[in-house]
Amino acid sequence: MSGQHEQSGSGQAGALQRETRVNHPPRVELPPDNQPLTPPIYQSVKYEFGSVEETVRAVHGKRPGFFYSRSGNPTVRQLELLLADLQGRDDALACASGVNAVAQALFTLTSAGDHVLCFAETYGPTRQIIRRFLARFGVRHTLLSIEDLAGIERTLATVPTRLVFFESPTNPVTKVADIAAITRLAHVHGALAVLDNTFAGFHQHGEYDVDLFIHSLTKYAAGTGDVMGGVVIGRHELIQAMRPDWGLFGAQLDPHAAFLLMRGMKTYFLRYRAQCAAALELASFLAAQPGVERVRYPGLPTHPQAALARAQMREFGSVVTFDIAAGAEAARRFTEALQLFAIAASLGSTESLVLPPQMMQPRDATPEQLAWSDIRPGTVRLSIGLEDLGDLRADLAQALAVAAAPG
Repeated sequence: MSGQHEQSGSGQAGALQRETRVNHPPRVELPPDNQPLTPPIYQSVKYEFGSVEETVRAVHGKRPGFFYSRSGNPTVRQLELLLADLQGRDDALACASGVNAVAQALFTLTSAGDHVLCFAETYGPTRQIIRRFLARFGVRHTLLSIEDLAGIERTLATVPTRLVFFESPTNPVTKVADIAAITRLAHVHGALAVLDNTFAGFHQHGEYDVDLFIHSLTKYAAGTGDVMGGVVIGRHELIQAMRPDWGLFGAQLDPHAAFLLMRGMKTYFLRYRAQCAAALELASFLAAQPGVERVRYPGLPTHPQAALARAQMREFGSVVTFDIAAGAEAARRFTEALQLFAIAASLGSTESLVLPPQMMQPRDATPEQLAWSDIRPGTVRLSIGLEDLGDLRADLAQALAVAAAPG
């Protein structure tokens, strides 16, 4: 048939029994000048070479190629290289979820006796990994506020520290970390600077001297809330040093998930910029509403770190956090009255989401740490999707009216 280019997998195919042939089907090879526009999914666990010698060389990293998908897969590798390039680095390691990326990075980079500097304004599971799991293996930590630069400098100057783990903007109240100052202090005192960059996206903060960027691919990479993944991005030498331990956790990203994530990345900039523009509009709207005590969105001039945000970021993310003055019960009524915002975790997807204060209060915090986290009784977090801006504005207005009504 014209246009097809096929090669049989074996010259003995005709002599093989059907039970053998279904496991050794004919191969279809593409000519070098005939490539698919959409990369194929290498949905295979195993790969072979032509000899034992070449197989051993590949397993020992002495030649390019793939042997077992727990150690590497072509589809996953393409996603890693794409994300590394967007972040301004040359290598990356992908895995099954954002939390897994956090956990594997922390476990592969620390040993018993090490010290980690972390912050109250951090994603809950990250704090729990550091405070519960790493502590079991003799890794110590200090917990500060991301705004306490003097405390950061004092801690690093007095306690030998392996790494500084932080976020910017922070989850959920969108505090903006001084990335240049934190990375400088970390490096002056011999520590690695690790930044969870999920809120900012893959195209921001790459110009800073961050050693490792961590992203939950479940958010902006996928964009549709139907696939999970995580990635750690950094310079090649550091990523390669992490790679042997990384594979031992067995939480590799599935090739089909990697394909879906690459498909999502095709619309990443369109989605991210549209969501940021809508978030800014809705943040401004909320700031003018009675009953709203304050709105925390880095793009607003009223944000406590607005100048720093403008200096560090080109867009300010899709998360808008605000406080309902009447407190937790009013925030609950507001949340349940929303019709277009799903009460759901995550962010960055095409649908808008809401989290009430009842789902964000840290349960492992001291009163001082709770004050640092800045999650108040009426704090609500919105993740803005791609619905019509007027519809979202109207939905927020009617829910605020419900929240303000006498109970």
